[in-house]
Amino acid sequence: MRATADLARLLRELRRRDARRRGGTELTYRDLAAATGWSHGIIGGYLSGRVLPPTDRFDVLVRLLGASPAEQGALATARDRVEEGRRPVPSPAPAAPAAPAGPVGPGHPVPRQLPADVPAFTGRAARLADLDAVLAGAGPRVVLIAGTAGVGKTALAVHWAHRVADRFPDGQLYVDLRGYDPRQPVDPGDALAGFLRGLGVPASGIPAATDERAARYRTEVAGRRLLVVLDNAADAGQVRPLLPGTSTGAVVVTSRDTLGGLVARDGAHPVRLGRLDRADSRVLLRRLLGPGAGPGTVDLLADRCAGLPLALRIAAAGPSPHCSGVPADLAAFDADGDPHTALRSVFSWSLRRLDPPAARAFQLLGLHPGRVFDDAAATALAGGPAGAPLDELARAHLVEPADGGYTMHDLLRAYSAELAALLPPDEAGAALDRLAAHLLDTATAATATLFPHDRAGAEPTAMDGPEAAARWLDRHRAALVTLAGSRAAVALSRVLWRYLEVGGHYREALALHAAAAAHGDAGAHTDLGAVHWLLGDHDLAKVHFGRSLDGHRAAGDAAGEARATARLALVHERLGDHDEALTRLRDALAAYRALGDRHGEGAQLLNLGFTLHRIGRHPEALDHLHRAAALFADLGDRRLEGYALGNLGAVFSATGRHDAALAHLHLALERCVEARDRGGEGTARGTLGVAYHRRGDHTKALGHLRRALTVARATGECGLEVETLNALGDVLLATDRPDAAVHRFAAARALAERTGDRHGLARAVDGLSRAGR
Repeated sequence: MRATADLARLLRELRRRDARRRGGTELTYRDLAAATGWSHGIIGGYLSGRVLPPTDRFDVLVRLLGASPAEQGALATARDRVEEGRRPVPSPAPAAPAAPAGPVGPGHPVPRQLPADVPAFTGRAARLADLDAVLAGAGPRVVLIAGTAGVGKTALAVHWAHRVADRFPDGQLYVDLRGYDPRQPVDPGDALAGFLRGLGVPASGIPAATDERAARYRTEVAGRRLLVVLDNAADAGQVRPLLPGTSTGAVVVTSRDTLGGLVARDGAHPVRLGRLDRADSRVLLRRLLGPGAGPGTVDLLADRCAGLPLALRIAAAGPSPHCSGVPADLAAFDADGDPHTALRSVFSWSLRRLDPPAARAFQLLGLHPGRVFDDAAATALAGGPAGAPLDELARAHLVEPADGGYTMHDLLRAYSAELAALLPPDEAGAALDRLAAHLLDTATAATATLFPHDRAGAEPTAMDGPEAAARWLDRHRAALVTLAGSRAAVALSRVLWRYLEVGGHYREALALHAAAAAHGDAGAHTDLGAVHWLLGDHDLAKVHFGRSLDGHRAAGDAAGEARATARLALVHERLGDHDEALTRLRDALAAYRALGDRHGEGAQLLNLGFTLHRIGRHPEALDHLHRAAALFADLGDRRLEGYALGNLGAVFSATGRHDAALAHLHLALERCVEARDRGGEGTARGTLGVAYHRRGDHTKALGHLRRALTVARATGECGLEVETLNALGDVLLATDRPDAAVHRFAAARALAERTGDRHGLARAVDGLSRAGR
């Protein structure tokens, strides 16, 4: 995206698409002016390409034109790149002699993220020269290594990166984007978080939204001599947020695709990687097999592996290094020079040379729904200890260590899945049941460790502390959600709901709870309703809460009915029906007290206090919230104690007790960050922003509110976003920035109208009125 006109064309396309979706005419400049408070002329400038919209106005505009959250992030990144392209480009600095690796100054950690260099790297002299030429030339120092699967793209990139590492004294960043993993390619936002951590940015300083992470990343790397390796990319869209935007470093991208857009629009230099010729194949094999390898074995392997380094390395792991002849089973396969046949043949031959337990383990691993697996998962699949088979698979290069366990090259994983499909249905089903039971048991232990007050049923095996529990859940989240299609869906939904909700993993939560609801689980409808409420889909939330209430009543489940009643009350509160909300919350409170459930009682005291505060009944709100905070402190639930403290802070702030408000709110923020509760953190920061604003400290207010907005947009929590936009408008209006304030109020109004948030809508309309719009 290099021109304002290109960006304007995308905005006009959005406007046309929005009209088609609504079945009406395109929004006119007058319509957009009425919705935003901007002039007709400036809107015309934005849509014609004469004027580049500021960031905040651009966000409002694309939202009004119906862009999805994913599109909003991509368009924001595109807008940033247009702005960057308009800035003067500094003259390139003269070449400097290579400097020793090490920090360039205080406060600049030096990341060393490259994988180990490839052993026995062979050939590729011409391609190494191509890479050297890009580094020595002028212009963008971005290179794309493209080639077929198994041809050695990663090996070339990593080997070259090690060769030139000393020319990048500020370090090297590396990420495997897993672009051809059918289930879980790396999201650019996750990759950016890893890079920012490697660059020394603390977790609290990493924004939640991808576009803001990209901006922070570009700021961190500006002027630094860094080498960035983006391995296994699927498309240009996955790569662009990770480009540094500075000429002082260099970027190497690998992909099976030629990524024409990256070449045409981002100036990447293409390097096409072909297969090794026969001479280099033989050299590589001799280096891998050692001097005792017979010439017949070397020649036959070179011919059969079709010049693919992956095939050559796996094949070389099979024969004895001192063999003098050709193994009979190796001579039996023939690739006919076809690379895909070569890989399949080598995989098959290598598998036949394994001990039976290792071969069976490889086949069973094809059933695993995740990318990373460990000894425990392999043991569950096999129905017995799998440590020795996994060691043998690692020695044969069929699995490799990764992230606290093992992983496979995606081609090997696909081959393993093909073999798993050949298992008798009853054997495959039993193995999957064992794996699901293992993952469910471990997930139960992990969530019980993180959220002990949600524990129900039998006492699970404890994890080694909250950090280990969170790491395990994050590592295996994709596999757990994939199991939603199995018989374990209901159990997984009940175990993971709090983790998914607190972590802001709403997409995964919808998939898992929908699968459980399809099995007739009333509790899953409660959790679906809660996620839709968080996302601002109040009509859907009410539908699911209604189904949950019906199901729990039919089953005589008083606890489930109380939970659904309490959640439904929050929908009524958001829609402005406060009397109905208070009635349902009091019903839920009475039900929890009758059940002797003190935790549920505390939650309803908290919800009642929040709702009473919203309608200005502050003495009653304080009474309920003090009781909730004391109850959660007694139970040891620091997360919900933080929620109660945060709401107390909000009431103190509204009643002018600023010091008490800030003290309570900082404690609330500490509790929520400690519990990894993204929504709670965003709410605490937003309320802190309001409290600082009321005390007159507008700089601190803006800092907290901007971070709250980042959390809200990253998680999709619309209620929090509306609240924060309105609060930002108040601060900007108080600091004599009426135009900027109008942008925030207009965005809050548009979102509140879409979600039916009456409280937020009233605040936005009032803000626009105070701003003279």
